[in-house]
Amino acid sequence: MIRDDIKAALVTAMKGGDKERTATIRLIQSAIKNRDIELRTAASAPDDDVLVTEVLQKMIKQRRESITMYEQGGRQELTDQEKAEVAVIEGFLPAQMSEDEANAAIDAIIAEVGASSVKDMGKVMAVLKERHAASIDMSKASGLVKGRLG
Repeated sequence: MIRDDIKAALVTAMKGGDKERTATIRLIQSAIKNRDIELRTAASAPDDDVLVTEVLQKMIKQRRESITMYEQGGRQELTDQEKAEVAVIEGFLPAQMSEDEANAAIDAIIAEVGASSVKDMGKVMAVLKERHAASIDMSKASGLVKGRLG
């Protein structure tokens, strides 16, 4: 489980004296804990690895947005810090699909669902998220689906 990998990595980083990695892993654990608290009242909680993957992908997305803003503002030290955090977070994500694999999966789902226009994008995205949420960046997948149906 990804959660166990994160705990082990925290212990290793703390023993190794890697303060930046330790701080990032603690941020990850905090975000996961917050998500766990949010789901306490939910009717059904997703699989643990799916939950952790969603949290990690959200954290990466936030940091990439910050990187863009810091670069526009000329804050290189903050840009470097965010990039380092993204590298640590990405290390816990399952292997991501290549663009060719993603396109093949999208084509298969489009054929299965019978999607023919952009109006059917929601159906395709729902099936794609259900089957491949952990192995594909949904924001990139959205653009690929739109390009296929558009």
